[in-house]
Amino acid sequence: MELRQLRQAVMLAETLNFTRAAERLHMAQPPLSASIRKLEEELGIVLFDRLPSGVKLSSTGEAVMREARLTLFHAEQVRRTAKEGSAGNVGTLRLGFTGAAAYELVPRLLRAFREQYPKVGADIYESHTSELLRRIESQELDVAIVAYPVLEKTPAELILLHHEHLMVAVRADSPLAARDEVTLADIASEPLIIHSRTQAPDLHAIVLHAFRQAGVRPNVVQEAVQVSSMLGLVEGGLGLAFVSSVVLGHVSTQVKLLRLSGPGSKMNLGMALATLPGGLTPSARNFVQLAKGLMQPACAD
Repeated sequence: MELRQLRQAVMLAETLNFTRAAERLHMAQPPLSASIRKLEEELGIVLFDRLPSGVKLSSTGEAVMREARLTLFHAEQVRRTAKEGSAGNVGTLRLGFTGAAAYELVPRLLRAFREQYPKVGADIYESHTSELLRRIESQELDVAIVAYPVLEKTPAELILLHHEHLMVAVRADSPLAARDEVTLADIASEPLIIHSRTQAPDLHAIVLHAFRQAGVRPNVVQEAVQVSSMLGLVEGGLGLAFVSSVVLGHVSTQVKLLRLSGPGSKMNLGMALATLPGGLTPSARNFVQLAKGLMQPACAD
């Protein structure tokens, strides 16, 4: 029994006339009659009573046609799901991101993605760049939003989304809070909170290199991974922290962000998409294209 035969039988049940059914099916009447008779033989029942005035569904045929319609409906659903899946319109996007990306970038991208692909679910995972890259390499994630640049070796392809810069977070009651900007020399002797050497090695190295460019040695008292942790330590009075400019507008009244100026302050930083070449699912490919369209024009800023 084939779906084609079921479609023909359902059409005949709707028209109760071989000629009209054949016309709607765009086929000749003799092949339709032969197909219906073959289906009845396969099922071992009479679906249609042949009458001089046409055909009539048998009592058994009525029950079979109800199931046939359901079968055709589910078959169409399978076909549609397969088509949408190959186009990336359904499925699940496994997305990783850093803490800094969670403030504005991830909400903006997910909102736009869900508007365009409402049937695609999102399985999200927050971590630091090194762990996200490991999960991309092991194909545990489809796409990750990571801190840029990435100095460690990785097979992942990186697509820069936008540039940003580091700022200095200080307590609102600090004497430094009366200023709008500071130099690295101004804060070198202050207790500093910087990115973890082991879990955020790229940002750790960039910050230390900036101090070397400024010709001063930093007084590092604490290392941390997530931006939220750094801001919490600043509020707790542990020291000053280097955080991304993306958190502007998202800090508490207990913290003020200062711009960096002078030697070593021009650090080329940003956020990038990390993917494994050749490993993109249709949904992930759609997400990457959407993110590039939304964000990459900002790279010229």
